[in-house]
Amino acid sequence: MARRKPAGLGWESWIDRQIREATERGEFDNLPGAGEPIPDLDKPFDELWWVKRKLHDEGLTYQPPSVALRKDADDALQAVARARSESEVRHIVASINGRIREANSKGIAGPSLLLWPFDVEHVVRGWREQHEPHGGRSDPPE
Repeated sequence: MARRKPAGLGWESWIDRQIREATERGEFDNLPGAGEPIPDLDKPFDELWWVKRKLHDEGLTYQPPSVALRKDADDALQAVARARSESEVRHIVASINGRIREANSKGIAGPSLLLWPFDVEHVVRGWREQHEPHGGRSDPPE
């Protein structure tokens, strides 16, 4: 438990005494990284090092919103390829198109989006060609 610095005692000697006593009690034994070199000590200073380490340790990433939306648009097209029905395809495309339209109209943080809503009929036509016999035609190809 933290104690108050006694009156008349300098900060440095009070802190040094706190550390010495804690060391004698073994409070610093078995700390993670004890006896190991300090990681990344030879790398240039980065004021966000702790944020990057926390993201890494937690298995998280950060992408600017515009980059994340581009990835989501690509993921939507991959979901279209796995869709089981035309209505599912239309739902997926409508959902991502709504997000793209909103980002284009209101603006979005990050690099330029450079993304336009998908042509629903074009996407549906492509899905049909991949998923329906004869690409959606009623007669077989010659």
